[in-house]
Amino acid sequence: MGVITFHFDIPSPIPQARMFKAAILDADNLLPKVLPQAVKSVEVLEGDGGPGTIKLMTFAEGNPFKTAKHKVEALDKENFTYRYSIIESEMLGTTFEKITHEVKINALPLGGSMLKCTDSYFTAEEINTWKEKVSAMYEGIEAYLLANPDAY
Repeated sequence: MGVITFHFDIPSPIPQARMFKAAILDADNLLPKVLPQAVKSVEVLEGDGGPGTIKLMTFAEGNPFKTAKHKVEALDKENFTYRYSIIESEMLGTTFEKITHEVKINALPLGGSMLKCTDSYFTAEEINTWKEKVSAMYEGIEAYLLANPDAY
């Protein structure tokens, strides 16, 4: 299995604790209200909201995906961190075994907060195999350009 990871930051004028409460602790209720065009509902299938909890997100009509089953991997209310994995969904297709989203909400010195996010895509195929395919493609292009110095 391979992993492809992306990091991104989202600044917000909302204080750290308030953002964590809304975006993480009450997201199941809040998302269908603030994004009704995307999220129809979030239902807890098992667990109490902490690690090990399984949730089912149902997307609104018109979205390319119908549902996504999430597993809460980590929840730290003192350090304002949260991590969950999408473990079942049409969005995984045959390429991904799971997709993990992790967020840490930091307080900013002048107020507000910074959401530091990491998304990891766990591939069903080894990354080295994928790298080999990409490398072969570029090597083929390189060979063509070397053999045809006037091309491009």
